[in-house]
Amino acid sequence: MKDIFGKALIDYYKGLYSKDLVTSTSISDEDTLPLPYLFRNFSEMPNLEKEALRLSYGKVLDVGCGSGSHSLWLQDKGLSVKAIDISKGAIEVAQSRGVSNAELKSLLEETDSFDTILLLMNGTGIFQTLKDTPHYLHHLKSLLDPNGQILIDSSDIKYMYLDEDGGFWQDINTTYYGELDYYLSYKGEKESPMKWLYLDFETLNNISNTVGLKCEKILDGQHFDYLAKLTLL
Repeated sequence: MKDIFGKALIDYYKGLYSKDLVTSTSISDEDTLPLPYLFRNFSEMPNLEKEALRLSYGKVLDVGCGSGSHSLWLQDKGLSVKAIDISKGAIEVAQSRGVSNAELKSLLEETDSFDTILLLMNGTGIFQTLKDTPHYLHHLKSLLDPNGQILIDSSDIKYMYLDEDGGFWQDINTTYYGELDYYLSYKGEKESPMKWLYLDFETLNNISNTVGLKCEKILDGQHFDYLAKLTLL
């Protein structure tokens, strides 16, 4: 990885904001991801994120922490937070903003135990594919304290495959419709394509049950998105 995401965060933090990130997927055209949004405060966050933060308790793991906005809010509430990200630039920014425990680390490298594990901003994306999802959920389960919880959000993007008559047009010979290739660029520089997974709630619920996790929908968002809570069965 070139860590384009991290470079953009560093630029913004240092006051060098001139361009936004540009994103696209294998089924959607280019769109901008405004850098200020990645530094939002609690009042600017979507309701799903606000609710996840309100529900957090105990020792918290913030997976894919980005610039650290979620971690900082939890720290201010007196919670013990560990923030991890695979972006070196993101960790540098999170630390500079005051996140006390931020590490350059992937989820599968984590070994501590937690009361709350947060995976926000389409947290299922980190699973990459439907096939890999049980492996990630098994690992998340291993990090939970007995009364712990995993708070994760995602979207059912089936609507993107509907035609004008409401018909579902995806090729049945392809993979699960929520598996996408994700593209990111910044100031003309392109990141290597990533696998990214949007997971509908029913599928998340079914897979969670197979690995020994209870899955409960906490809240529906405004655009086919939702917040779920996973706990030990």
